[in-house]
Amino acid sequence: MSEFNANDYLSGLEDVPSAAGDSCAASANAADNAAYSAADGAAEQGAVHEAKHEAKHAAAASDASVNNAASDAASDTAADCAADCATQDAAASADAATEKSQATADESNARKSKENNNSADTQSSEEDDSLTPLGKAKKEAAEYLEALQRERAEFINFRNRAAKEQDRFRQHGITDVLTALLPALDDIDRIREHGAMDDSFKAVAAKLDKAFEKFGVEKFGEKGEDFDPTKHDAILHKPDANATKETVDVVVESGYRIGDRVIRAARVVVASPSNA
Repeated sequence: MSEFNANDYLSGLEDVPSAAGDSCAASANAADNAAYSAADGAAEQGAVHEAKHEAKHAAAASDASVNNAASDAASDTAADCAADCATQDAAASADAATEKSQATADESNARKSKENNNSADTQSSEEDDSLTPLGKAKKEAAEYLEALQRERAEFINFRNRAAKEQDRFRQHGITDVLTALLPALDDIDRIREHGAMDDSFKAVAAKLDKAFEKFGVEKFGEKGEDFDPTKHDAILHKPDANATKETVDVVVESGYRIGDRVIRAARVVVASPSNA
């Protein structure tokens, strides 16, 4: 059996309280750290909540400004629409009033015309009733004579118009025939100019000239006559020291006209005064 040692027992008793105190101190430190952590978390949550609250207020203010702007725009649009509608209504009312006034004036004129016609008919009927049979016969004869004179005047005007149209169509036909024969007539003039035409050919050429004269076709363009740009077509200007004014020196192709109408201008060489 082992020997009891009092000193060891006492020292064991002294160590026990010290270990318990250390455990309590550690627990206290842990509690303090948890408290600090909780305080920090609470502070952070408060800041977050306040930030969210401010963001809500800012969003609400922005929505309010947007709604106000939209309301103002809608008000302006409504005002413009109302003004346009009022203008259109006023214009429509003015047009309607104008149309109504015109219709009223037309109706009034028609009524007056009808009344005048009725009055004239009534007056004529009264005059007919007051006339004797001989007077009625004379009036009827005068009316027939007036109608006959009117018809005669219209017929004379128609006859004059028809005669003018026939003359115009006749001249058009002559112009077409003359235009078609111009090359042959130019060849005849060239043969006549060079003197290579026999008697039989001269007879044919003379008959053609007489036929055109019969239909009023006039030939023009002679050497030595004054140059006239209204009836001469100058294909060449030749300086001439002896010339005092522009004159026809050579007739290349003769001109033709019917009355005052030039069918073809004469193509000529013009002798002009020399500038030297």
